[in-house]
Amino acid sequence: MKQIDTLIIGSGFGGQCAAINLIQRGLTDFLILERRNFMGGTWCQNSYPGAAVDVQSPLYSISHEPYDWSQMFAEQAELQEYTNHVIDKYKLREKTQTNANVDSVEWNETEHRWIVRTTAQGDFAARVLINASGPLSTPVIPNFPGRDTFKGKTFHTNNWDHSYDHRGKRVAIIGSGASAAQVIPAIAGEVGHLHVFQRSPHWVLPRPDRKFGPVARKALSIRPVYKALRTAIYWGLEARVVGFKYSQTALKVFAQNEALKHIESQIADPVLRAKVTPDFTIGCKRIILSNTLYPAFCRPNVSLHDKSDGIKEITPTGITTQSGEHIELDLIVYSTGYDATDGVISYPVKGRDGKLLGDVWKEFPRAYLGTSVPGFPNLFIVTGPNTGIGHTSAIFVIEAQMNYIMKSILAMRKQNKTAIEVKPDAEEKYTAMIHSEMDKTVWKTGGCNSWYQSKSGHVIAMFPGFSFTYRQMANNFKPEHHVFQ
Repeated sequence: MKQIDTLIIGSGFGGQCAAINLIQRGLTDFLILERRNFMGGTWCQNSYPGAAVDVQSPLYSISHEPYDWSQMFAEQAELQEYTNHVIDKYKLREKTQTNANVDSVEWNETEHRWIVRTTAQGDFAARVLINASGPLSTPVIPNFPGRDTFKGKTFHTNNWDHSYDHRGKRVAIIGSGASAAQVIPAIAGEVGHLHVFQRSPHWVLPRPDRKFGPVARKALSIRPVYKALRTAIYWGLEARVVGFKYSQTALKVFAQNEALKHIESQIADPVLRAKVTPDFTIGCKRIILSNTLYPAFCRPNVSLHDKSDGIKEITPTGITTQSGEHIELDLIVYSTGYDATDGVISYPVKGRDGKLLGDVWKEFPRAYLGTSVPGFPNLFIVTGPNTGIGHTSAIFVIEAQMNYIMKSILAMRKQNKTAIEVKPDAEEKYTAMIHSEMDKTVWKTGGCNSWYQSKSGHVIAMFPGFSFTYRQMANNFKPEHHVFQ
């Protein structure tokens, strides 16, 4: 069994930030396990047409790793370049084992080590385990009647098959969320006919994108200028929390009215307008930024099917709708999301006394600072329960989590202990606070069902407040909330 001090599962931004923080503290006995045959996570895996970030690139980046971005909202290829730039700068390929899909992890109480089992790369024993597999890494395809009978081509947006030529084909996209909103306008002009099956519409706002010309890029290469832009973007986005949590009236007056005007300015057909207009408060579901989605819906070769004309069954040759129409298809693209709440960790985790994390999370996933769980010593979950952020950069929150994780590891080492574990009462108080605060937010009261919620109805994906509040809590390590052994 391979012995390692710290094992990181996942090589996306969460895994990269964990590795970099360990390196900066001289803790170099670590290894990254990556289930795919390449590193990089989300922006190396999601290469579907139109893929791009929906947070401004100068903020959607590691704080101490600025980049020469070509536009405000970077597209997938540039994000992949940035990801690889970070990986190569810190020589993380040398510290990574690819094709290492984790089958299970189990705490060994005698040795105070996590036993990590993989199919292809054998077993590992690690003192500290950092799960950075990410909440948007396990695609979900609903079990539609007849799903497996379709004889044409199918794939999820997470696994786009670039070897398949969709040009001129009869294509269906199932789903209308963030990924679908990027794919639809990207391929609408290339396919023969595009059928979009929408369970419920999302609110869409204009995308304030811009290319950075030579002068702007030269200016942004100056570190204080780049930092000033990043700071301005951060505080501008942080103001959204006022609407998300404290004033739905303001949310409706400013954001929702702007979204309604966006529909009116881009769609003339009143029937189509009705189909794309949500019946819930803006922000309750993820807000989509797009200048091209509505024009794509208006194309003569695009048909939008709402829930009244949704999928009855999938057949060997296409889709039969609820109205009885049969649509012949060559390709079905599933843009149906991820198991981002109840499936935060995709492999079984067995902690102290044989306790399964899945059983602890049976009612709903929960963790102290979204990171630590009682009964699971030395386990840290990056982007765990209630660490999602609906208004700003996820990387900001990941970096905040690193403050807590690194202080926990260093506190354990300073005391010459081999295990650190959050106390149950500390986790209970934190979780109670989170869901009490959540009751004030649009995600809880906005009148929608979304992937932000677990099956229990608890909002699990989001943090109910300002991101700087989370950072302050994560940075304020409290030894009294933990047990050292």
